[in-house]
Amino acid sequence: MIERTTYHDDYILARYFGQSSNYTDIPNELYTKYNVKKGLRNEDGTGVRVGLTRVADVVGYQMDKDGKVVPCEGDLLYRGYSIRDLINNRQGNFGFEEASFLLLFGFLPTAQQLDDFKKTLALRYDFPDKFLVNEILRAPSNNLMNRLQTLTLSLYNYDDDPDNVEVYETLRKGLNLIAKFPALACYSYQAKMHERFRKSLVIHYSDKNLSIAENILQLLRPDGKFTEREASLLDAILVIHADHGGGNNSAFTDVVIGSTGTDLYSAICGSLGALKGPKHGGANISVAQMMETVINKIGYTKDKDKVVKVVKDLLNKKMYDKSGLIYGFGHAVYTISDPRAEILRELARKLAIEKKCEDKYNFYKLFEDTVHEITAEKKGRALPTNVDFYSGFAYEMLGIPVDLYTPLFAIARVSGWVAHNIENKLYDGRIMRPATKYVGEHQDFVSINNRR
Repeated sequence: MIERTTYHDDYILARYFGQSSNYTDIPNELYTKYNVKKGLRNEDGTGVRVGLTRVADVVGYQMDKDGKVVPCEGDLLYRGYSIRDLINNRQGNFGFEEASFLLLFGFLPTAQQLDDFKKTLALRYDFPDKFLVNEILRAPSNNLMNRLQTLTLSLYNYDDDPDNVEVYETLRKGLNLIAKFPALACYSYQAKMHERFRKSLVIHYSDKNLSIAENILQLLRPDGKFTEREASLLDAILVIHADHGGGNNSAFTDVVIGSTGTDLYSAICGSLGALKGPKHGGANISVAQMMETVINKIGYTKDKDKVVKVVKDLLNKKMYDKSGLIYGFGHAVYTISDPRAEILRELARKLAIEKKCEDKYNFYKLFEDTVHEITAEKKGRALPTNVDFYSGFAYEMLGIPVDLYTPLFAIARVSGWVAHNIENKLYDGRIMRPATKYVGEHQDFVSINNRR
């Protein structure tokens, strides 16, 4: 916490800040005049193209012959393969490993290649000597995403050649991070709970015979046990979060930082900072908190009228954070459906049956259907359910604490970040250097004795 200084100090700062003409609004007409795209968005809501990629594609709309956006069913492609096919054809609970191989190398592995890749990752599960005690257990943090940033930079110090940014070296370092991130996140959570809340500290070591999804569950649970369906659901969540094209904020951040020629650890650290934000990876926490508020108010009701009222209250800024937003719905690219949400909905339903919590699932489904109906009436087209709506419910069934929702997103996304970092090194190589237009005034310098 930044220590509060004197009242006089705060008064002075506030006074000078309010006095500054540099923090007045920049009129919207200037953005139009100079053809500047706010948020790198075109007027029709599509993103401004800032690069080319063969890693992944987010299909959320089509363009007609006049260049207008035409809504369509969504799809997510890894190296041209549909996410639905990748999920439906997983090899046991190692779907995430297969998806990571595909993103990094550009082709689907044979059985032997996948086995080799799994062993390569497993060899990197363990930390350097004393890293667990010195870097994690002795220095817990209140925010796990911030902790992942500092630990990523700490791993820089354990690398014999950390500033080597050649493509092959970037791949090696990337594999090391992919393998270690599950334990980094799980141990950081346990250290926080032990230090801040006096919870018992139970440390399991990563099992080289388990997949990354299975290891996360055994690392988190005191007894280390999990069911096949639990691991399958978590594995699917990792697969669908592994990448989302080069235009999403954290991947773009990764490429921008990497384009300077800096080390991979710094680039990944920047991506973690971007992913932490509530408008990006942190959105799943907003969904969980919103749904907790809703459930506390009306319970897991089957009464459609009660659900309609609570949805309208959210839209009319009368409930939760009074923003008028319903978290878990709507997306910058998907117009009709988010394929990740559709996959998660079905997998969550199956686990809900196993765990005998169909009432919770049925409530989520009723809430989702109601949001679709009401937003279709108000906006002319239903807001699509996005991946965040069901991911929180899935994590809840898996017993994963809210603190780990966004770190789990990061565990999955490292694969995509590394793939985009490598691609940019191979096919672009120039420092990303966009431009801005200065719209302030030009002024004559005034000596300090004549300033008022």
